[in-house]
Amino acid sequence: MKLDDAAVRLEALGNPTRLRIYRTLVRAGEEGMAVGKLQERLDIAASTLSHHLKTLVGVGLVTQTREGTTLICHTNYPMMRGLIEYMLEECCVEGTCAPGGLAKLFKAA
Repeated sequence: MKLDDAAVRLEALGNPTRLRIYRTLVRAGEEGMAVGKLQERLDIAASTLSHHLKTLVGVGLVTQTREGTTLICHTNYPMMRGLIEYMLEECCVEGTCAPGGLAKLFKAA
């Protein structure tokens, strides 16, 4: 992943409403969640949800499929994994972490 791509995705997640939407979809798993159920779960206006989903879809963090008249939102897990890997790929490169040091850093948190 390139720096600019990571920055755009992190910027999208920097909005509290979009982060709530994204975390809810991550929790929903691979089957995703219908827009109506997402709106109900988060108690936000349909127009607000639509605006924020458009941003998340635009940066590739969320995908949408249609099942009849129902629009289902899904977390793009490969994209999420890529963003996390981008953040971690140079962890401890200039430090003194031993192999497996990254795992130790995360266990301490």
